Amino acid sequence: MTGSGDLRDLYQEVILDHNRRPRNFGPLQGADCSAEGSNPLCGDQVKVSLKLAGDVIEEIGFEGSGCAISTASASLMTEALTGKTVAAAAALFERFHHLVATGDPGDHSALAPEESEALGKLAVFSGVREYPMRVKCATLAWHTFKAALAGAGEPVTTERGETRR
Repeated sequence: MTGSGDLRDLYQEVILDHNRRPRNFGPLQGADCSAEGSNPLCGDQVKVSLKLAGDVIEEIGFEGSGCAISTASASLMTEALTGKTVAAAAALFERFHHLVATGDPGDHSALAPEESEALGKLAVFSGVREYPMRVKCATLAWHTFKAALAGAGEPVTTERGETRR
């Protein structure tokens, strides 16, 4: 049986792997929409670009620089959202945001099986809510993704809600 220490080690390895070798990193040629975001407190900068086929996310990529949590979150997000409908992506955004931003900080290892299955690899971020400053790092790419879909012209910032006003 895997103990919580083993699970934390596994989660840490997934995050480190996606930070070292981010998936879908680089400019996305022919993107239908994009948005930029920043986390001034940590220095994270991200641009998320999408190609849509109707209401399906055909391709998603990101560019920028940031801490390990921010980069890994953007990388795992692109993997999770590719091929999803916009509605399914919005639902996953809500699940992910709930995972990292709410709930009992001490109870991150006991995700309900259906929630763990719905989140897939994104469950590695369950411990982030124990570190409130890191929640912004983990959610920056996600809020930037939402802004790209919405066609927001203003950059996303973690310091004033979802978009800079």
